[in-house]
Amino acid sequence: MNTLATALLVEHRKLRRSLALLLAASVPLLIAVFLFFNLLRGHQARPWQQDMQMGAAIWAFFMLPMGVTALTVLVAQVEHVPRSWDHLRALPVPRWHFFLAKAAWVLGIVALMSAGVLAGSAAALYLAGRIEPAVAPQGPLDMGYCVLLYGRMYLSAFLLVAVQLWLALRYASFVPALAAGIGGTFFAVVASSAKVGVVLPWQVPINLLASDPLRARIALLWGCLGGVAALALMLVHLAHREVR
Repeated sequence: MNTLATALLVEHRKLRRSLALLLAASVPLLIAVFLFFNLLRGHQARPWQQDMQMGAAIWAFFMLPMGVTALTVLVAQVEHVPRSWDHLRALPVPRWHFFLAKAAWVLGIVALMSAGVLAGSAAALYLAGRIEPAVAPQGPLDMGYCVLLYGRMYLSAFLLVAVQLWLALRYASFVPALAAGIGGTFFAVVASSAKVGVVLPWQVPINLLASDPLRARIALLWGCLGGVAALALMLVHLAHREVR
């Protein structure tokens, strides 16, 4: 446990010197800016829940898979670029600790991004409504529902994180992970209603907004439990294989 704690601390220091925190801040900011100007150019007021779901849809549909793709590539390149894997593998530390530390920090940053999108969306909509009262969101804001929705989306993204991080750590080149992220997001956008979308890692989170409760439950269970299993397999695989 001491070596795992050390690996987590070292990973934190590495990320502080990278662009990970800038990425974590820019994604919620972009969504907030879009919602702000989109509300201002509207012609009639909508309920709070409808406006907040728009932000959740943008997050789950596009910004979450692309944000995870960029984040995992960034985290992996911290080791790939200086070719530090040989040094890390020579240390008297279980190899899987290094990969678990990276997975933990990626999941932590995704959680921060999720919270940032939720808070930023609410703040942007409130501010736009103050500037233009005619289009201000109407009715009560059910923040409990919003927190639950974003929490479920976060859990359902475990599989996406596992797949993207696995590819990013496995290959020294950023191309395989980036190509998978772009390709998966593209398919999710152009074939959003496809039946396979309920299990496609890049499309799983958006299914939490599906009108069919069964589809939403399947997506949540598959994304969360499948993600935990994939992360465990990733640790076993990478701990016994050289990075190329």
